[in-house]
Amino acid sequence: QLQLVESGGGLVQPGGSLRLSCAASRATWDSYAIGWFRQAPGKEREGVSCISDYGTSNYADSVKGRFTISRDNAKNRVYLQMNNLKPEDTALYYCAAVRRLWCGLGPEPYGYWGQGTQVTVSS
Repeated sequence: QLQLVESGGGLVQPGGSLRLSCAASRATWDSYAIGWFRQAPGKEREGVSCISDYGTSNYADSVKGRFTISRDNAKNRVYLQMNNLKPEDTALYYCAAVRRLWCGLGPEPYGYWGQGTQVTVSS
């Protein structure tokens, strides 16, 4: 069983930065694609970014150029660096994993989810 734990959320002013971290419980998570998703109150969960086992990444149009995803398989961690944050980025952010080589921004294939970390962008 793969367990995921997110950290790094918080309150930040518009234009600020945060780095989210997703840690996995397994000794190895090779062959897993990892995604970051977010859900704001009253809205559906949406894909933000994902990274494949070999490092290929995808981004939602709304975060391109501002967010960067990376992974460190030796540490079983995936990071989401978020720069130039906007109030509309406010949401509960989840990381999720799926055992396949490629990644996508649709949440349905992802079978493992963390509990989420809150990101609030406000002045």
